[in-house]
Amino acid sequence: MPDLFEPVRLGRLRLPNRLVMSPMTRSRADRRGVPPAEAALYYAQRATAGLIITEGVQPSLAGQGYPGTPGLHTDEQVDGWRAVTEAVHAAGGRIFTQLMHTGRIGHPSLNGLPPVAPSPVRAAGRILTPAGRRDLPVPRQLTAAGILATVDDFAHAARRALDAGFDGVELHGGNGYLIHQFLASRTNLRDDGYGRDRIRFAVEVASAVAGAIGGDRVGLRITPGNPYNDMAEDGADEVYPALIDALAPLGLVYLHLAGSAAGTPLGGRIRASWPGRLVAAPGSGGEPSADGGRAEGERWLAHGADLIAFGRAFLANPDFVERLRTGAPLNRPDPATYYGGGARGYTDYSPASAG
Repeated sequence: MPDLFEPVRLGRLRLPNRLVMSPMTRSRADRRGVPPAEAALYYAQRATAGLIITEGVQPSLAGQGYPGTPGLHTDEQVDGWRAVTEAVHAAGGRIFTQLMHTGRIGHPSLNGLPPVAPSPVRAAGRILTPAGRRDLPVPRQLTAAGILATVDDFAHAARRALDAGFDGVELHGGNGYLIHQFLASRTNLRDDGYGRDRIRFAVEVASAVAGAIGGDRVGLRITPGNPYNDMAEDGADEVYPALIDALAPLGLVYLHLAGSAAGTPLGGRIRASWPGRLVAAPGSGGEPSADGGRAEGERWLAHGADLIAFGRAFLANPDFVERLRTGAPLNRPDPATYYGGGARGYTDYSPASAG
């Protein structure tokens, strides 16, 4: 059986271990969507991970759904991220960025633009804006031309990612954001080709990005059946196997299967049919277990995963890899500092060696 701490090949990269730092929103970018100077230290502190995947980064201004999230579509944003990638590489690490278009999850007060979606279906709930919490609005349905432009935005942001020094990109296809919205029955009510074939948009985005930077630099995250952001998916048992079959020829470097689907028959079917590396994140959204998730990670390696993604444990423990290896106690993350703010709860978590 593979071991969490043994090296593994991932496309062009040789990872020193099979531990992946999950993408986690931190909401510390400035109004231009530029990551803070402290981001270089935050990510470099965690460079012992086999692979770091950054927080979700919007591929266009229209893709922003929350205050303080960074982008990758302007020169200033590229320069900000370059400082991050240089710090991570100097510390011996490897880093992908996650491209995340939030679709209907957003508000015009963030960027002056209406949220967009496959269909004009409002998500239940409220969202944080610069003026406080507001009801989520009815999104504008993307036209055929708007869909093509959005696909181009993803490809352009992927090229920008390489300009910024990233080793690759992950496409966020889950958690109720735009790619997921096209896949799901609740949010995709279209009667055109993108509605009759719900995987089409996801495949077009993945194809465009792979064509722009190479499939061996592109991963995709999916969360089948995840109800987050008011989602529901009829026919997931047919949609996701069809998606996997359509993506297989692209040579993507990994598939990132997150959430409860990792432990279902559907998850097993996905693993069996996916020809490449599989990143499993079975504990997505939960607090770290007493052993840091080691037993669960080893169980998923035994069930066919190639790498295991950890979230909040990495957030609170810059030396998480070594703590997991030695069984050292873990710092507990502080939820009050997850989003926004400065160094507190971001770069000030102590390594085990600091006592």
